[in-house]
Amino acid sequence: MKDSIISPPGRPRRVTVLGSTGSVGRAACDVIARLPGRLEVFALAAGSNVDLLAEQVRAFRPRVVALGRADLETELRSRIGVGWSGSLFFGPSGVESVAAMEEADVVLNGLVGAAGLRPTWRALAAGRAVALANKESLVIAGEFLAAEAERRGARLLPVDSEHNAIFQALNGQGPDVVRRLVLTASGGPLRERDPATLGTVTPADALRHPTWTMGPRITVDSATLLNKGFEVIEARWLFAVAPERIDVWIHPQSVVHGMVEWIDGSTTAVFSVPDMRIPIQNALCYPLRLPGPVAGCDLTSYGRLDFARPDPGRYPCLDLARRALAEGGTAPAVLNAADEVLVAAFLEERIGFLRIGEGLERVLDRRPGGGCSDLDAIQEADRWARAQAEAVIAAWG
Repeated sequence: MKDSIISPPGRPRRVTVLGSTGSVGRAACDVIARLPGRLEVFALAAGSNVDLLAEQVRAFRPRVVALGRADLETELRSRIGVGWSGSLFFGPSGVESVAAMEEADVVLNGLVGAAGLRPTWRALAAGRAVALANKESLVIAGEFLAAEAERRGARLLPVDSEHNAIFQALNGQGPDVVRRLVLTASGGPLRERDPATLGTVTPADALRHPTWTMGPRITVDSATLLNKGFEVIEARWLFAVAPERIDVWIHPQSVVHGMVEWIDGSTTAVFSVPDMRIPIQNALCYPLRLPGPVAGCDLTSYGRLDFARPDPGRYPCLDLARRALAEGGTAPAVLNAADEVLVAAFLEERIGFLRIGEGLERVLDRRPGGGCSDLDAIQEADRWARAQAEAVIAAWG
């Protein structure tokens, strides 16, 4: 595969940031701001946070800006004010158009949810390198996107800390020399909670993550460990390793982000303090390593590092993700869509915490057969799963 992100000599690498007002997007903008002459913002895209997007436009002076909410066009223009002469795009199609622009060297996709799929595909189809933080893209269409990247000679660069750690450890070596990949998990905000009390978990409990500051859905997915199941699916397509050779270990300190066990019996692990700017900078600057904003990892300060296998009774959603991967076809897309609906219902206090896993299993059980040969089939499965999840919630009253 060609290295499609080496920018021409004499100019910085141009970056498009999708989801620029979210946690990943803000971290990416911080990385770019700290590396003038190496990186520059070409385009910014956001969903509806007009105030922060306008602030970013004034700070980075991008050539192109997209806002997912077309009804906020007037408000965005007034917030930006005079003095900026770039191009504006609006609506989901506008975000997709920005993702495909050939002037960018790399597209960082920090969008949340299934909305990130088509921009990922558009960027890859245009031959752009994609620094991918939108895990849903690979969860629901991993096989399709991996094939598209190969066909177009475009790189998929993982931004999730766990996958980026494995990417660094592999250092270009293929699956034939890998015995096992290990993804680590903090265990989430409910790691120490008595399993008998999980039925009384509130949204506030589930959002109190001990390590990371993330959006509400991914934080709840961390509590159920479904996020780690999704990462198993991602790793399958990013690294072409069979699912049975991808393990998940609970590691509360969140210092070891990923490990590669080699066929000779040795293991390579990547350590760092838990800061998303490290994997973001690694992806945006690849293959270069440049000074970063984060201190090194002093292992002597931790005293001990703990590892354990997840308890299936505490984290049943992890096995549901493995089931979806084994079933293939549209099953991962169905699982992701149903989870978006069920987690939203939990956060709105319409269902209890344990209902998330119960609902996911019911929707998977109802899934009709079907492949994912194109985006239309995947998006139809997404719509079907959302309707089914709502029906399950309604039946619970």
